[in-house]
Amino acid sequence: MLNQILSHLQNPGELEKLYRSNKSEFKQAFLSVYPEIKGKELTEFWHERLKDEPDAISWGSKKEHGYVILAILIAGFLAKIPEIFSVDEEFFYPRNISFIVLPLITAFFAWKNQLSLNAKAVLVGITGLSLVYINSLPGGETDMLVLACIHLPLILWGLLGAAYSGRDLLNWKNRLSYLRFNGEAAVMSVLIGIGGGLLSAITINLFLLIDVQIGDFWARYVVPFGLPAVPILGVYLTHTNPQLVNKVSPVIAKIFSPLVLVMLVVYLVAIAVTGKDPYNDREFLMLFNVVLIGVIALIFFSVAESSGKKTDYSGVWILLLLSIVTVVVNGVALSAIVFRISEWGITPNRMAVLGGNILILIHLLKITWKLYQTATKKAALEEVGKTIVVYLPIYMLWTAVVVFLFPVMFGFE
Repeated sequence: MLNQILSHLQNPGELEKLYRSNKSEFKQAFLSVYPEIKGKELTEFWHERLKDEPDAISWGSKKEHGYVILAILIAGFLAKIPEIFSVDEEFFYPRNISFIVLPLITAFFAWKNQLSLNAKAVLVGITGLSLVYINSLPGGETDMLVLACIHLPLILWGLLGAAYSGRDLLNWKNRLSYLRFNGEAAVMSVLIGIGGGLLSAITINLFLLIDVQIGDFWARYVVPFGLPAVPILGVYLTHTNPQLVNKVSPVIAKIFSPLVLVMLVVYLVAIAVTGKDPYNDREFLMLFNVVLIGVIALIFFSVAESSGKKTDYSGVWILLLLSIVTVVVNGVALSAIVFRISEWGITPNRMAVLGGNILILIHLLKITWKLYQTATKKAALEEVGKTIVVYLPIYMLWTAVVVFLFPVMFGFE
């Protein structure tokens, strides 16, 4: 943070962005270096602004409180639509579960970042068309419907990223900040979820002690509002108080990266020893790909958390080894998909997984190369982050193909 402040002393806009990204850390770093940079108009302005600013947790404005409460109520109402309007739950939830929360969070950032009317119209238009489209697909648990329901949340996540990045969407640093924000919001949401779970358990059991059964009431009227409230509150608290978890997230990444590396190596050895393979076992291949996606997410999160900070080369080497092993895992999964297509032909599922795995492999190879350059001090860690985020639109494009073109290509089967 200190180096970033010094590098942006002539740029008020960048200083403001840096301050909003982590107010407490910015204040601490600025005041520590102030004796060396005092005397300039901009530094004196920031000194006056920060010297009496409290370090207490920020709860945001009343307008933001109102929005959060309204968003929770709307999300709870949407979650109860099947009960209120007698809609088939098996039809409603697979198609619409991602619309319960994500558009509300997108709207929050569109409002906070003061997006233009045209930008808001694009966000609303794509969201609305996606909602109409997914609910227009034929009923029945077809491969195409499952694929569309799995991939559609990624499109909504991309729209959320556009709203989060604001007017400067093309700036790759904003996309990297969005990845970092996702990790921190996830940590905050887990903590809130644990607290909510404990509150539910305590409340239900306390009433049981006086022979009052509130379990059904709690499940019908509290849980539908409480579950959507978890990510909404997690995002809001992370946005207003990034300092709450920005020291926890790097620790989580630092601890789990080597553990996952060891787990993957042992897992690959165990596959060879047990004779289990993804070539003839469809469920095993699906689990294999889930593991792959989880590891890639950890790599993305770790790089996003480390970017802009002093480079920890031991951590970079661990990420490099993890990337190499993940490339091997991806290679096994990709060969299994090619084998299954050659043996049993092309299906929507196999085509979607094949395309996704090819894109992931290309991305992983680019990331691995950049990590190698960073580990050998030929490139900065920021370059790894840039390599990650400039590739993200390609995933979004492939997701759109799967959701909107596959049903036409494969006849909605």
